[in-house]
This record gives sequence, structure tokens and C-alpha cells, in this order.
Amino acid sequence: MYRWLVWNILFRLHERAKGHDTFRFLREMEAADSFSESELAKLQARKLQELIEYAYAHVPYFQQRMREADVQPSEIRDAKDLSRLPLMRKADVRQNRASLRSDIAGKLASFTTGGSTGEPLIFDLAKRRVASRVACRMRTSRWWGVMVGDPELAIWGSPVEATRQDSIRHVRDILLRSRFLSAFELNAPTMSRYLDVLERGNYRQLFGYPSAIYLLCLHARKEGRKLRGLGLKVVFVTGEVLFPYQRELIIDTLNCPVANGYGARDSALIAHECPQGGLHVLSDAVILELIDAQGRPVAPGEPGEIVITDLYSHEAPFIRYATGDVAVWAARRCPCGRALPLLERVEGRSNDSIVAPDGRIINSLAVIYPLREIEGIEQFRVCQKALDCFHVQVVGRPAVADAENRIRRNWEQLLRAPLQVTFEYLSELPVERSGKFRHVVSELASATDLLQPRC
Repeated sequence: MYRWLVWNILFRLHERAKGHDTFRFLREMEAADSFSESELAKLQARKLQELIEYAYAHVPYFQQRMREADVQPSEIRDAKDLSRLPLMRKADVRQNRASLRSDIAGKLASFTTGGSTGEPLIFDLAKRRVASRVACRMRTSRWWGVMVGDPELAIWGSPVEATRQDSIRHVRDILLRSRFLSAFELNAPTMSRYLDVLERGNYRQLFGYPSAIYLLCLHARKEGRKLRGLGLKVVFVTGEVLFPYQRELIIDTLNCPVANGYGARDSALIAHECPQGGLHVLSDAVILELIDAQGRPVAPGEPGEIVITDLYSHEAPFIRYATGDVAVWAARRCPCGRALPLLERVEGRSNDSIVAPDGRIINSLAVIYPLREIEGIEQFRVCQKALDCFHVQVVGRPAVADAENRIRRNWEQLLRAPLQVTFEYLSELPVERSGKFRHVVSELASATDLLQPRC
């Protein structure tokens, strides 16, 4: 009964008070879930044309860029035509914030991202775009049989959520049955306290970073906690790459499925996993391109940089926004029946991959697996300092005497070159300022680095 009250009255009043058309957007999105591929393409093309026409008429930045490219709005008819427009990168947003605002926009909210890079990006969001994000999350939650009003525990690390817990927000969270716990400083006493909260809360959904929930499950096993009977229906993870070993441990510990989502503050909710395992691109809300280093579309199975056009971003448009993340198109269809296109996987930031001395790009999973096979290693971070130089931070003690040599030999075979690998043993690994955690980090920032193979 309370769930019905939250969904039909309390949350609708909450969104209306904020001036958000969230439930209208949700109706549109859920209708699109049953569209055919051709119907989705027509809907996407119509929304894109409206966005381009608006941006050309009201947004100085895009008016100038389209004139420089000698492109008229009428020439951008569908997603294939977007390649005629230049990419927009974080530096463009940072340098042109004022000219990216529509001249007829109402009040815009300021947001910040970039904690993992150390270089914050400040950008603007209109109510339409904020509401579309909320609607996207509601839509994908309902794929899994949960919704606003079902008790939720969130383990999150965004500075916004971590610092704005004022009395109004606190009351709202109580009414909506949502509780927030910080992902910062996940030490043993904190995780024990979080497990107490989880066990006593009768939660139906758990939301957070994969690394944070994985560590929590690992800590639960150390303490001998039995969490399989808690009644959780689903664990939603986002903000980081979800690795198979993390998924396996979370499922086994909590006895419920894990739903992987991909998105970012500056690029919306882009893709989400359905109960049948398909990582669906929400193509009625965003246009996703995957491109190679020359800006050409990649084929299914090939990694490409993620480029996003947010179809709800009119007042401060994000059109052909290059995120710096890498993903791979799937060549299959999902058995769930949705025509939304599929990603095979999201590989994370371009500098989450490893570059071999011969120039090959190595997926981070290939570097991670040798570490996962060593008993006693609880947590780790791999940093590529140069083409042949790595530094590994480790929590725990390897149970085998030659663990370091075993890891080094495996990597040398993988990268086909002699390597310098140093190890540092710590009691815990710090998270980034955003609260996220990256297992693999490359410090190869430019082509110059690729020519410097020594530590």
C-alpha cells in the first residue's frame, strides 16, 4: 500500500514541485520499449531533427560550429548524418559554457564532474534533461520489477550526494524509503556498520559502485554474515566497469541478480542491462556512436570511443559529445524482445586499457585476471607508468611465495616484452575524489609517452 502511495502520489507531487515532466517522459520511454527497430529509428530521427533545429536557432556555440562545417539543420536527418558535425569534447564544454546556453532557456542548474581525472568539468542542465535522467532510471528499474517506493539502499560517492543531506532532502528520502551511505573510506568498521544497516533495513534494491558493493560482500564473507535471505530483488551497479568476478561474488553473497548500467553526469544514462542479460542502449533518449581514432564508425566486436548526443539536452545541448570511454557493439539481439540496440560491453576510460610496447591495446581484464588468480590478494590497483613499467598496489598478502614473479611472467607473455613491475602492499586503497575506484590506470597521456619505454 505504501509503495502505491509513493508511486502514485508522493513522488509525482515531488517531481511536479520541481517542475519536472518526469512521468510524461516515462510514459514515452516505456511506450518506446515495445517499438520495432524501424519505429525506434523514426522516433530517434524526429527527436534529433528537433534538437538540431533548436540548437541552430538558439545556441550560439552550435550555430557557429554548424556554419563553420557548412551544414544546415535540414541536412541532419538521422543519426548517420551526425558525422558531418564536429565532435564536442570536455575542453569545448569548459571553454564555451556561456555560448552553449540557449538564448531562450529558463533557469539552468550547474553540475560538476571530473573527479576521477582531477580536472573538474562544470556544465549546465535544464529541468528537461534532469527529468529525462530520472525517467530513464525509473524505466530501467521497472524492467527489474522495482520502482520508486521500494526500499532502497544506495552506496554512492558523488560529492553532491555526499554533502547536501539537508533536512528537506532527509525527509524526502524517508518518505521515498531511500537511504544513502557514502562510498568514501570503506574501511572495516564502516563496512561492518553498513552491513548492519543492510541486514536491518528490509531493502528490496541496492544501488552503488561495483567496487563498493563488491568490497562490502567480501567483508560480509570475512565476518561470516549470511545475506542470502535478505529479500533483495536486484543490485543496480553503475559508475565503473563491472568485472565478471565482482558480479559472481555479489550474486553469490546476496542471492539476487546484478543489473549493470552505464552513464555519467555529463552524458546521461546511456545503456542498461535487462533481466535477460542484454546491455541496451536507450536509443530513444540518446544517440550513441562508437568511433575509431580516425572518427569512423566501428563494426560490432571492435572497441570504439563513445560519442553521445543527448536528445533531451536542448537548453544546453550535448551533441556529438566524446566521453573518452570505450565500448563494443554487440552483433546479437536480446531475447527480451526489445529493439533497443545492444552493447557487448563497456570497457571504461580509454586510459583504463594497457598499451603494449609493440603498440597493441590490451583490455584491462587481461591484466587483472593474473592478479585475481593469486589467493590472498584482496584488492589491487595497476598503474602503467611507461610502456614497460608497472606499479601494483595490493591489499592482502599473496598465499604463494613466487606470486610477484608469476604475475610479472604472465604480463611479459601477454605484452611480449620484458617488464619492470614493482609491488606496494597497503592496508587499504584510497578511492578517487568521486568515490569511484579504478583497478587499472594508465599514465601514458600522450604520444610522447609511447616513445619513452623506460621507468
